[in-house]
Amino acid sequence: MSGRQRVCGAADLAAMLAIVNAAARAYAGVIPADRWREPYMSEAVLRREIAAGVAFWGHEEGAALVGVMGIQAKGEVTLIRHAYVHPDFQRRGIGAALLDAIRAQAQTPLLVGTWAAAVWAIRFYERQGFRLVSAAEKDRLLAAHWSIPVRQIETSVVLADDAWFAAQALG
Repeated sequence: MSGRQRVCGAADLAAMLAIVNAAARAYAGVIPADRWREPYMSEAVLRREIAAGVAFWGHEEGAALVGVMGIQAKGEVTLIRHAYVHPDFQRRGIGAALLDAIRAQAQTPLLVGTWAAAVWAIRFYERQGFRLVSAAEKDRLLAAHWSIPVRQIETSVVLADDAWFAAQALG
């Protein structure tokens, strides 16, 4: 894999939306129909996420942004948000490289939420050393750290890194 990771800025919004919406098509017909929308993410939603503290990292190939991953500090944890690689560039290590960039920025244990039916996403995070939390803990974490509807909580999972599990063992 060539390319580089960098912080995304306002000039990247259109490319970020194109990546998210192209990659999110994999969810159509997989996640509950009542949670699917087209486009999957609007510019207004992306701007709200950034205003709420989600900082995006991008992966460039040449001059083109081809992957994005957000990071959001939430007190005692850091959330991985909106991780997408354009379908034409998937399975090349870009997601792992973005995750490495996020890990280098995180000051607290990492959590990531995804759709329970998105087995490819769950497998990706498990290959990167994350583990699923219990159903009860998932419900608690999603309610505490994400702003999502109850229906999305019901149909999602949370994975945590080893630092989170270690902190729970001490806690």
